[in-house]
Amino acid sequence: MNVSQPPPKNIVLIGFMGSGKSTVGRELHQRLGYSLVDMDQVIERRAGKSIAAIFAVEGEKAFRDMETELLEELMLEVLKEEDAPRRIISTGGGVIGCERNRELLRRLGYVVWLHAPLAVILDRTGRNRERPLLHTEDPVARVEALLALRKPLYAEAAHLQVDTAGLDACELATGILESARYFFSGHW
Repeated sequence: MNVSQPPPKNIVLIGFMGSGKSTVGRELHQRLGYSLVDMDQVIERRAGKSIAAIFAVEGEKAFRDMETELLEELMLEVLKEEDAPRRIISTGGGVIGCERNRELLRRLGYVVWLHAPLAVILDRTGRNRERPLLHTEDPVARVEALLALRKPLYAEAAHLQVDTAGLDACELATGILESARYFFSGHW
């Protein structure tokens, strides 16, 4: 890290399932030493069950409400504490579905939309049985439909859009950090 430039404050990672949010979040955490908040993991820990179980028992709306509650908590911490801890926030793929969430994300920090082509997403998610939105007769059609719905919402929320296909977490983290420093130079 270049010590002459201050590191960015919170970095918020958004994107479709399988786009690399968790992997890139861990890489940024290692480089910056910021706390890593993986929203899905926090929600699972608080609920005492997996996201798939939350969807099955309480429904998707309950899960989405939990996402909003967590974003609001994080925002309150930022507003309360002048020197609030800096974080890497890795979100769930559907967090941008709620307008309130998109607003909170942009207020929390530098929002990076990690995206990948359909084939890459299918390859990365196809082996994972813990993805409740893919429990369908035609997961390809489901992913296509969700991508079509979410792409404009990701674009609305993001400061930066990054294609993760063909890049490793190290390369992605380098690009994100350089872009964040440039974007917010003098503002943080």
